[in-house]
Amino acid sequence: MDIKIVKDELQNIIQGESGTSERTLIQTIASYLRASQTASSMVKNDKYYKQEETKSIIEYCNQNNLWTDDKVNFDLFISEGAEQKVYIKNEKTVYKLNDSIYYSSWHDYFTNLLLNNYFFPETSYTLVGFCLVDEILFALVEQPFVKANQPTDLSKVKEFMIANGFENTRNHDYYHSELGIILEDLHDENVLTQDGILYFIDTVFYIKQ
Repeated sequence: MDIKIVKDELQNIIQGESGTSERTLIQTIASYLRASQTASSMVKNDKYYKQEETKSIIEYCNQNNLWTDDKVNFDLFISEGAEQKVYIKNEKTVYKLNDSIYYSSWHDYFTNLLLNNYFFPETSYTLVGFCLVDEILFALVEQPFVKANQPTDLSKVKEFMIANGFENTRNHDYYHSELGIILEDLHDENVLTQDGILYFIDTVFYIKQ
């Protein structure tokens, strides 16, 4: 892994300059939030910062028809965690509703999606739009459906991460010191195994400030 190349590629992706003719909706929303931040006097640790981001996203959805409340069949519920609800879309894809509770800002959540898509393209996220559920804003993303057919050996996860430059900091958390990237919560429900191959289906990335 050429660290300089990876850093440049990640910076371009996060800044919305992925080198393709079209930016993804994730990049578009992230860029919109960055522009809103520039126009605001608030800083990220301000307790109202995320509330203002939420208002900005709602305004953007109203202007660009990004409400997707009718997309999800709520009867096809699979599972629920602290941060998201998972539903079947079809035999190859799942929908995930995420309220970004793990992140101090919506922008950080979208950065997590971009990092996941860079490092684990086989389980990449596509942002479909947004939903309001009981007045709470959720991002609606879709992801390939991975059906595990064997238990995940966490020692294999650790070997894989170390081989790719990450160090195990504690339990299921990892850190790449050269890239300044934290990846947390890689337990056996977030990393599935199918035919001997690891699939990272629920990643929690942070960029170390």
